Amino acid sequence: MDERDYQHLKIELKWQKIWDESRANICRRDAGGKKYYVLEMFPYPSGRLHMGHVRNYTIGDLVSRFLSMKGYNVFHPMGWDSFGLPAENAAIKNNIPPFKWTAENIAHMKKQLMRLGFSYDWTREVTTYSPGYYKWNQWIFEKMYEKGLAYKKKASVNWCSTCNTVLANEQAENGVCWRCESPVTQKDLEQWFFKITNYADDLLKGHDELAAGWPEQVLTMQKNWIGRSTGLKINFTVETGEEFPIYTTRPDTVYGVTFMVIAPEHPFLERVTDKKVRDFMERIKKQPLIERLSEEKEKEGIDTGIKIINPFNGDKVPLYVGNFVLLHYGTGAIMAVPAHDTRDFAFAKKYGIPVKLVIDNPNAPIDVKSMADAYVDDGINVNSGQFDGLNNRQAIEKISDYAEVKGIGNREVNYRLRDWLISRQRYWGCPIPVIYCDSCGTVLVPDKDLPVKLPTDVDFRGDSRSPLTMMEGFINTVCPKCGGRARRETDTMDTFVDSSWYYAKFTSPDTAGMFDRDEVDYWMPVDQYIGGIEHAVLHLLYARFFSMVLNDLGLLKSREPFTRLLTQGMVIKDGSKMSKSKGNIVDPDAIIEKYGADTVRLFMLFAAPPQKDLDWSDKGVEGCYRFINRVFRLVARFGGKYGGNFKFDGINLDPQLNKLRIEVHRTVKIVTNDIVERMQYNTAIARMMELTNALYQIDEGSAGTKEGSMVVSEALSKLIPMLAPFIPHVASEMWEMLGNGGSLVKTRWPEYIEELTTRDEAEIVFQINGKTRSKTLVPSDISKEDMEKIALENDRVKESIAGKTVVKVITVPKKLVNIVVK
Repeated sequence: MDERDYQHLKIELKWQKIWDESRANICRRDAGGKKYYVLEMFPYPSGRLHMGHVRNYTIGDLVSRFLSMKGYNVFHPMGWDSFGLPAENAAIKNNIPPFKWTAENIAHMKKQLMRLGFSYDWTREVTTYSPGYYKWNQWIFEKMYEKGLAYKKKASVNWCSTCNTVLANEQAENGVCWRCESPVTQKDLEQWFFKITNYADDLLKGHDELAAGWPEQVLTMQKNWIGRSTGLKINFTVETGEEFPIYTTRPDTVYGVTFMVIAPEHPFLERVTDKKVRDFMERIKKQPLIERLSEEKEKEGIDTGIKIINPFNGDKVPLYVGNFVLLHYGTGAIMAVPAHDTRDFAFAKKYGIPVKLVIDNPNAPIDVKSMADAYVDDGINVNSGQFDGLNNRQAIEKISDYAEVKGIGNREVNYRLRDWLISRQRYWGCPIPVIYCDSCGTVLVPDKDLPVKLPTDVDFRGDSRSPLTMMEGFINTVCPKCGGRARRETDTMDTFVDSSWYYAKFTSPDTAGMFDRDEVDYWMPVDQYIGGIEHAVLHLLYARFFSMVLNDLGLLKSREPFTRLLTQGMVIKDGSKMSKSKGNIVDPDAIIEKYGADTVRLFMLFAAPPQKDLDWSDKGVEGCYRFINRVFRLVARFGGKYGGNFKFDGINLDPQLNKLRIEVHRTVKIVTNDIVERMQYNTAIARMMELTNALYQIDEGSAGTKEGSMVVSEALSKLIPMLAPFIPHVASEMWEMLGNGGSLVKTRWPEYIEELTTRDEAEIVFQINGKTRSKTLVPSDISKEDMEKIALENDRVKESIAGKTVVKVITVPKKLVNIVVK
């Protein structure tokens, strides 16, 4: 073979065939070594992989391959989140049955994944549209129903008119549909819910267990979404004596209430007959939630004419309907204290409502008539009856004590979290296993009759209505209790139900029961989970809830499903996330054809740290391809000439060879640490590039000696295995070129000699406009001028500043060189 002849297509297909025939990726409980379960969030089979997929799965494959080489028994499965709206919309648009459209997409995307050489155990493949899978969705639903965790009620729900279905609160955050970004409106419907609120405290307590392995940002997002608060429920009353409860975290301000505000959807307002008020209510109901929640949206209201009585001081205050109060939060009504809440202050000034000061500034007493905005800091209670003179933080407890003694209120823990609405008025999803009988009411489908199968021969009649609502053969059935005529539920489950427990099903996809007990107990929980941060309060919260439910049902030993979580950044091109609508999609197949799967994988790992967004760069891809070629030529140059003998006992090396050997061992140590501890794969690659450069610098004379042969042999015997998790195909080929037998994927990760990794050197980082591009080791006493010279001569730096003007060079001794360009 010519030393420059790196034939990526031939090499990659060769090794994929070898891995497949040798069943290299099959996972077994009895394989030895400590278990390690690596999982990336499985994809929706939309038709083709995009670069966001490729990045996610490349990170997971690196972790899987690295840990296998470290001696772990790694479990690395893949499957398909295959129910969902896109398939249904494609069926309507193209007159293709969703089942057929989805199956074809799965076949194509699976081929793409295989072409990238990912180490998946395809014998564990799970497809959620399979009746054998969604049978267990239905079984779990029934167990939850029996335990009071699944229920149906009429509720004002989030409605997406574009998708023609309801959305859970988590799917309508900021008032827009999570899928199509259309404005969400409110609609009253009978819907099925999962009682996730029963697990609110468990979900919060679990954060303590997850703190060591999950990003703090994700835990904070979940904590804020669950929104646990301790406050006081106060029983205000209507003039008729009817209770009008509200919840507040600021009982210290209760004496300053000058009006109340209620959500326009609140059932209490059914008594209002005034046409002007009712017209206002209807107008506000139609406003998208994102507008009503917006800080910039003008706060509107109208006086209902109803008076509410404050139980603490007997004040009668007006009840307004407001556009900023939502039925889903608290009791759907609030007490308003304009002197101490900025929003309430603006509202009061707009509608001429009095402002009453009840917390004063002890350092600068406030004249309420001169207030330009609310006073929101701590202070001393005034105009608060027997609580005058107390620090307002003390007043919170004293007023709460008083309310409980007098029976006008009680302390409560409240949550922002609401129960999970799982009903969907769409076809392509898991049927809800419920039958409605006029005699027996709501009846569960018996276990023996599960699964309730979704019909696949359907007619959409050209619109987005669910065909199930028009299929008499599906709807009409027999009541399992009385044998009388009955009808099936035609709503399907939210597809997030499918993805809330798939991680456990991978352990035993073909078992007759839900799980094979030995398999699920051995592999669970997932040790490393990888996916986007956009799922922080959707999939990740639901999956944790389901895992806890399955644990309580005795089906899982672990309570938390994912021990460690890595949230990778997006792939950006031309300043925005890749999308068809923006015309900035890069086709993975085209890049693989031109440069090879290994180049794509290497670029995805090198262009940015995994947690950061990655800017797509054609030049960056070409640079990775050139690096692979450089290593390939290096192995072609040395591989046939040098054996594997590198026992150095009693051997004295000249300075050049000794320096190279030190570089080898330092590289192994740094790369290992970058992968294991820092998860900074880009810097690990940069270090291996530096070692490659060092190998190129060794002259033929030194390399031709016995000692030179030993150093080069040792270097290549460590460099190529280190490259294996990053570029497994060509690394396997180069391993073979070096004369090694056996599979590189089963070779152990190289070790280093600690004594050779410690010397009087400093590691300096090279940055371009503040972004790290490379790093290297230099003598600890290096001058500032030499640091700048080395930086400007670095290959990676030269590539990054080519064609640009260097504005200035910032040098921090022994730490970094930052080159500012424009």
